[in-house]
Amino acid sequence: MQLVRQKDKTRAHRGHVVLIALLVAALGSGCAAGTSGGSGSSGGAEPAPGQQAKEQAGPAGALSGYVARVKRAQAERAVAAKKWGLAKTPLAAPQPPAVKPKLTTRKGFEAEGGESLPPVFTTVPTRDKVVFLTIDDGAEKDPALLRMMSELKIPYSAFLSDYVINDNYDYFEQMQDRGVSLYNHTLNHRYLPGLSYAEQKHEICGQQTRLEKRYGTRPRLFRPPYGNYNKNTLRIARSCGVKAVPLWASEAFPDHMEWREWDRDLHPGDIILTHFRGRKHWKGSMPDMIRQVMKTVTGKGYAVAKLEDYV
Repeated sequence: MQLVRQKDKTRAHRGHVVLIALLVAALGSGCAAGTSGGSGSSGGAEPAPGQQAKEQAGPAGALSGYVARVKRAQAERAVAAKKWGLAKTPLAAPQPPAVKPKLTTRKGFEAEGGESLPPVFTTVPTRDKVVFLTIDDGAEKDPALLRMMSELKIPYSAFLSDYVINDNYDYFEQMQDRGVSLYNHTLNHRYLPGLSYAEQKHEICGQQTRLEKRYGTRPRLFRPPYGNYNKNTLRIARSCGVKAVPLWASEAFPDHMEWREWDRDLHPGDIILTHFRGRKHWKGSMPDMIRQVMKTVTGKGYAVAKLEDYV
């Protein structure tokens, strides 16, 4: 795969979203610096004794309410960040775009079949300073991860292989109940280009059916094992309901990051890959991995956004 940057396809300006993002960033840094106990003042003029506070109407009121909610959430995040040993409080993501960006296959990642196949991409086209966290496979089922991510309010998406989740489907149901979307990573994590058409269909569509039966939703997104695919992979994925194939721009481990891009850096819309693994598989736990990836993401001024809000 070529080490090239995907061009930003979206040129439309969303002035109100940029304004909100700036306000959120300011609030995030303020809460991180100023929340060591107690909620503090929420800002704004206080009503006189015996008087009701007046609510603003229209767009200004909506923006004011949104900022107040973000400020409260960031105060809670600051407490959770200290509890879980994060270097800094995670930044708040801006409001989701009103219209999701158009997805296209990244240059160099094309397969024969043209635009009718699901797009394959490593970065979502956006100007928002956000990245997306995705976790693959499902071997490690650490209850601490569920608590940590809920308390920190960090969104993520899970791409699951049945052969490692079938000993504890309930763990991922708990994850789904906390707002995490569950997607297809095949039944048995096999190297798909080496399989026949029928074998690939069993791996991809079989997992579509199994996840729908177990969790009630047929996945829209699919990630091929190892990031490897061919034209049959994409045709089969499309035939059983897949709309897009997100790969990744970087990969997170408990003690380091690995990069696809030549500049070894984050970019707006980048997709981060990591795995459900524990101390038996790598140098640390799932919470250790989250601390590492958030140190990088927050340190570079990015927020983690929900993939489903953009894709």
